[in-house]
Amino acid sequence: MKKIEAVIKPFKLDEVKEALQDIGVQGMTVLEAKGYGRQKGHSELYRGAEYVIDFLPKLKIEVIVADDMVTPVTDAIIAAARTGKIGDGKIFITDVIDVIRIRTGESGSQAI
Repeated sequence: MKKIEAVIKPFKLDEVKEALQDIGVQGMTVLEAKGYGRQKGHSELYRGAEYVIDFLPKLKIEVIVADDMVTPVTDAIIAAARTGKIGDGKIFITDVIDVIRIRTGESGSQAI
């Protein structure tokens, strides 16, 4: 099993969710996040004073999938989240040792 974490622009959430549902992903966790990468924030004017916004709003999506679903899931996220502009986000893939469903006690791929 793999854990796929995708950091995306907030306005792309619905498109990513629909793309994942279309390929059979049944659940995900979405967290609000702030961060910056190469874009390094931006400057804004407020009441005549300029100030820098270092951390930009992002969303972090977490999905646990079977090993054979990694490529379809990452392809779906990339296709749905890409704008072609800086700050589109990143995808991180890590190994998952085990998953346990609290309600039933099921573990492994049955718990996904």
